[in-house]
Amino acid sequence: MTPQEAAKLPYRPAVGVMLVNREGKVFAGQRIDSSEPAWQMPQGGIDEGEDPRQAALRELEEETGVTPDLVTVEAETPGWLTYDLPLEIIPRVWHGRYRGQKQRWFLMRFHGTDDQIRIDTAHPEFSRWTWLEPSELVERIVPFKREVYARVLDEFADRL
Repeated sequence: MTPQEAAKLPYRPAVGVMLVNREGKVFAGQRIDSSEPAWQMPQGGIDEGEDPRQAALRELEEETGVTPDLVTVEAETPGWLTYDLPLEIIPRVWHGRYRGQKQRWFLMRFHGTDDQIRIDTAHPEFSRWTWLEPSELVERIVPFKREVYARVLDEFADRL
């Protein structure tokens, strides 16, 4: 795929969740479909008829087993944050229909315990997970998402 072809594709509407525990650490999961280090926060697409907040709570539960009663939604990015996939990945992801994602991010405070996090869900996305200091997050993320993650950290910095 050429850069010109990619530029004609739309962004996939999606959400992301920065899940923060009582100690101020951020949840990160290692993607199950990657043998290379590919850590990320929970994120995923918005279903038809779903608002971003609903999608964020659904994605959080689908990927981590954390139910809405275990979190408080503390903040939301005021606008959409975008990232582009590397050109070589576009044809393999989302059937080549999108150039990347436009995301609304939500900061959620986790009130549960670590044993309530269950990544062995019906459709697992993560092979393992950890809590990271916010300052460690960006360096652990796949390079093409780092700018978005840095912006998310900036947006929520006053609450971390």
